Amino acid sequence: MTERKPIEYWLSDMDGVLVHEGRPVPGADEFIRRLSASGRPFLVLTNNSIYTRRDLSARLGQLGLDVPAEAIWTSALAAARFLADQRPEGTAYVIGEAGLTTALHEADYVLTDLNPDYVVLGETRTYSFSSITRAIRLIERGARFVATNPDPIGPSPEGSLPACGAVAAMITRATGVEPYFVGKPNPLMMRTALNRVGGHSESTAMIGDRMDTDIVAGVEAGLETILVLSGVTRKDEVERFPFRPSHVVPSIADVIDMIDP
Repeated sequence: MTERKPIEYWLSDMDGVLVHEGRPVPGADEFIRRLSASGRPFLVLTNNSIYTRRDLSARLGQLGLDVPAEAIWTSALAAARFLADQRPEGTAYVIGEAGLTTALHEADYVLTDLNPDYVVLGETRTYSFSSITRAIRLIERGARFVATNPDPIGPSPEGSLPACGAVAAMITRATGVEPYFVGKPNPLMMRTALNRVGGHSESTAMIGDRMDTDIVAGVEAGLETILVLSGVTRKDEVERFPFRPSHVVPSIADVIDMIDP
């Protein structure tokens, strides 16, 4: 490993790092408090596009984690930013929930199923056959296909749930059209996050629980990477990947002492 600068800016995944199956990970509250007390800029990144930033801030607050809305960045917000840059004031047919539809409205997008510029696929707990069929037909007619994230499954207290990546694969199989995934591990998500905290890659750390999204995104963006073993990736799986995190620790509790006061 090359010598790096001290960590001045912090990026962290949410599910599997700060919370797991609806409960705070032990040490997450102290991690957030230590960051806030240090004055270090930080941002919580999530591929979850279901909730708005305010919703997520409130949900984290109920778990004892004081994360302000402005310190949260979702794949829905990144997707809306991307679409606004690519085709300002465009139109989209959306499969998703409030986090995605709100972000697109705030980006001056019109949501419609009449000849939209884009089909935008996000996360929802109730993927419907009729909405997926409508998306397929719109893509067949020329709508561009964008998805918030490539995650094939998501966690729930009952077990795995099919997520955006799995539904996107079904639409791709039906249309032959691959989506453009905006969320992690797309470097676009990391660049927008770095811009929001005003950070530089040489002095920024990315904390995540997945080698295939969080860590590879951090590696490709040139960040210091910290894998916590409280989520998806197990310790015995790390060596299977061609890239390595800078640090592997049991949980977010082991990251607290890395924050300079």
